[in-house]
Amino acid sequence: MKNLILTTALALAGSMAFADAHSVVRMGTEGAYPPYNFLNDDGEVDGFEREVGDEMCARAELTCEWVTNEWDSIIPNLVSGNYDTIIAGMSITDERDEVIDFTQDYYPPTASAYVATAEGTDLTGGVIAAQTSTIQAGHVVDTGATLLEFPTPEETIAAVRAGEADAVFADRDFLAPIVDASGGELMFVGDSVPLGGGIGMGIRESDTELKEKMDAAITSMKEDGTLNAMLIKWFGDEIGTY
Repeated sequence: MKNLILTTALALAGSMAFADAHSVVRMGTEGAYPPYNFLNDDGEVDGFEREVGDEMCARAELTCEWVTNEWDSIIPNLVSGNYDTIIAGMSITDERDEVIDFTQDYYPPTASAYVATAEGTDLTGGVIAAQTSTIQAGHVVDTGATLLEFPTPEETIAAVRAGEADAVFADRDFLAPIVDASGGELMFVGDSVPLGGGIGMGIRESDTELKEKMDAAITSMKEDGTLNAMLIKWFGDEIGTY
C-alpha cells in the first residue's frame, strides 16, 4: 500500500510539474512556407500546420499559442526554451534526432523536386538553390552541384527567376502551386527524389510527457481520418495519406 501511495504521489507530482511547465505550449513555426505554414492577411499563422497543430492541442487538452522564428535558428531556439515545439515542415532525420526529439510523422514521406525555367537544366553540374539547413541543401551538396543557399524559400524561387541559380530544389508539394501559378515560366525538371522520414513535430528531448501527449493526438487523428482530410484539403487529392 505504501508503494502504491508513493507511486501515485510521484505520478501526480510529475503531472503537476508538467502542467506548471506547460500552462501554455508555445508552438514554433516559420510562417513562410505555404501551404504548410504562412502568415495570412491578418498577420496570423495559417496553413496546414496551423490547423493540424490546433487540433493536436485540442485533443491533448493543452492551451497553445503560436510564435514564429526564422528557419535557420529554429532548432537552437527550441533547445534554448524560446518555444516548446517545432511544427514547421521539418523532416525527421537522424541528424536532427540527435539534437531534439520528434513525434511520429503527421505528414507522410514525400518527394523533393527540382524546378527550373527550361528543360535540360544541368542538375549535377549547375548552380542549385535551396533553403539553408534543409535536407534538400544537404542533398544538393551530395550530388556535386554548386549549392546556393538562402534563408527563406521565397528567395530560392527568386534566384531561379533572376538567373542566379539554374534550378531550385525543395519539397515538391511546396513547389507545385508555384509552378502552376507561373504561367509556364517555371517547370519541374529531372526526377523527384525521396528524402527524409516524413514530417514530425520537434520537441526538446527532456519534454517526454509533451511528446507522449502529442503522439497520442496524432494517432487519434490518423485513426479517425481527420489528418487525411486535412492533408487533402491543403495539398489536393494526390497527396499521400495514412
